[in-house]
Amino acid sequence: MTSVNSETKSLVEKDRENIWHHISAYNEKNPPMIWETGKGAWVTDHEGNRYLDGMAGLWAVNVGYGRDELADAAYEQLKKMAYVPMTQSHEPAIRLAEKLNEMLGDEYKIIFSNSGSDANEVAFKLARQYHQQNNEPSRYKFISRYRAYHGSSMGALAATGQALRKYKYEPLAPGFLHVSPPDNYRRPVGQSIEAYNIQCAEEFEQKIIWEQKETIAGIIMEPLITGGGVLIPHPVYLERVQEICNKHGVLLIIDEVICGFGRTGKAFGHQHFNVKPDIVTMAKGLTSAYLPLSVTAVRKDIYDKFDTEEENSHLRHVNTFGGNPAACALALKNIEIMERESLFQRATELGERLQIELAELADHPNVGDVRGLGFLLGIEVVENKETREPASNERIAKLMGECKENGLIVGRNGDTVAGFNNVIALSPPLSCTDADVDFMIRVIKKVFQENR
Repeated sequence: MTSVNSETKSLVEKDRENIWHHISAYNEKNPPMIWETGKGAWVTDHEGNRYLDGMAGLWAVNVGYGRDELADAAYEQLKKMAYVPMTQSHEPAIRLAEKLNEMLGDEYKIIFSNSGSDANEVAFKLARQYHQQNNEPSRYKFISRYRAYHGSSMGALAATGQALRKYKYEPLAPGFLHVSPPDNYRRPVGQSIEAYNIQCAEEFEQKIIWEQKETIAGIIMEPLITGGGVLIPHPVYLERVQEICNKHGVLLIIDEVICGFGRTGKAFGHQHFNVKPDIVTMAKGLTSAYLPLSVTAVRKDIYDKFDTEEENSHLRHVNTFGGNPAACALALKNIEIMERESLFQRATELGERLQIELAELADHPNVGDVRGLGFLLGIEVVENKETREPASNERIAKLMGECKENGLIVGRNGDTVAGFNNVIALSPPLSCTDADVDFMIRVIKKVFQENR
């Protein structure tokens, strides 16, 4: 890598004086990397160093960087109509809602917001109100899973099952409960994956019964836990959870903020499983992170419960920037690119290749498991393969740092659960070339080989 020039030093100093970085230590020793340009899967910093962004930003830049079509779509809409409050409507929002229903394969009402946290907050609000107007006012609690992440706002953070993300911010919003996640790598010795996943799913029913079923409003889950360690369930898991929801009158909320828009090889992650969500939340890949936009998609029979003349029965929710016309126009173009370039199928193909090539890491003394779905991969690093003791922060940081030194940015499940921040993650742009995948494989193999 090149040496730091005077201009970059000045920017770094101004950065330190003025910016409080997300999820970063106070006065961190390492200066921030100042990103300058991006093209495809690659980003270039202020010094001219190039890196393959193996995390697509924050699991988000699905079509890759530098797409002029997306910038042009936003620009043309900004010139035509820059802002419309969603108390009214505009053509890009109408066309996007129609397209999302087509992708979901069902009939939903679409509520626009700005971020995944926002989308989940809307889901919680309307679920509670739905039960009120369905003559079940005692239903206000939500069940999530430990290790899952659902956002950084007070309700979404309460739903999150990552203690380190919540530590020192509590008490959060009341009414959020948690059950164990399906961690197949750490299932009891001798128990089949299918039996273990059914057992994990049935924890939801136990919780519903112990909490009094008339108090449970909904279950929220990602199709697979992403930022909490890339934990992928057996198909029986989600199917059993859906059965439990139907049995007890509980709404099933599927968080597709990361899994949606091709990440898993399908339009939405839940489409790998035989489930029909009541509510679906989405963000990130919806615009490939080019502009902020999120969605809460609500089944129409739930929406119909708001068709009443009772005072204050409408959803009294508003969001200043949600459904911005430029963001909606960009999202439509983003989906058009994904379909034109068959990026969902591409995600499947590239992901399979990545898993096959990196399967040999299983022989490494510090690799416990390599797992993935679509173009999403997790490498569980351990101190001891026999005891499955999670790798130390120092070991993970060294592996990640050496990947970066070799030009590859990888992620991890950082600041989640104490002692279990040991999974290195890959979630690259779906638009990666074969050469990009070759590069990722080569770097990861090299780094692990040099750290045996």
